[in-house]
Amino acid sequence: MEPAAAIDTIVRELRSEPSIRALFLGGSYGAGLQDAYSDIDFVMVASDGPSDDVAALWKKAVGRTGKIVLWWDRQVRPSLVNAITRDWLRTDVVILKPDQMAGHAKDSLKVLFDHDGIFATLPESLPPTGPDPKRARYQFEEFIRILGLLPLALGREEYLNGVLGVFLLRNLLIDLMIGETGAPHRGGVLHLNRLITGEQKQVLTSLPLPSPERQALIDAHLLYAEAYLPRARRLARLWGVEWPAEFEAATWEHLAATLAIRPPGSAD
Repeated sequence: MEPAAAIDTIVRELRSEPSIRALFLGGSYGAGLQDAYSDIDFVMVASDGPSDDVAALWKKAVGRTGKIVLWWDRQVRPSLVNAITRDWLRTDVVILKPDQMAGHAKDSLKVLFDHDGIFATLPESLPPTGPDPKRARYQFEEFIRILGLLPLALGREEYLNGVLGVFLLRNLLIDLMIGETGAPHRGGVLHLNRLITGEQKQVLTSLPLPSPERQALIDAHLLYAEAYLPRARRLARLWGVEWPAEFEAATWEHLAATLAIRPPGSAD
């Protein structure tokens, strides 16, 4: 079923249910950024929140759009239900009580029905939250920690795990780049193209996808460190986050002692 028809089907199924007070489109559809590949995110307001009865009503409504082949009922988060139908229509719903809508704004929702006028009480938009210093510090430390695990992977000849380490470094670099751009409406993991700049894409394209070989893994770890660490230090200064300098210094000492490698750009 096409998304527009699926949305209409779900609305018809739920509009007259007394316990369902409002239904909105969220995510890409709510912000007007959807494309042919977007899943459909809903925000449902139910009198009793994400109860079993409400989840059952939602399952019945989604079932009208096609045979459900994947059903995650409040597994990822207590208020979230994920579904995929046989033709791979993807729907997510967050089920909230009326007093839990304060974290939403008009510019990120589209009204499907709203019996109690909840939408009118919401702000036009939410103020920018800015970076989370605690999360940023964790991610800086996590990059350095993964870098410091390289001697372990090589010492055990766990080269496949070494490849995994490079991909973890890559994901942290991508997240850092998104932080640099400060793009609104981040969306899901498959929306990277609109979240980073051309220069950032070139950097990512130039970095290797490693093979499970000792020297290839060393080279890849160093190249990702060269791409990540200067950017991270700059953002740490900009965001007022204390840089984990002692941890970084200890890690490079560890890498020098175990693998005889130095920080990128240092003198031989």
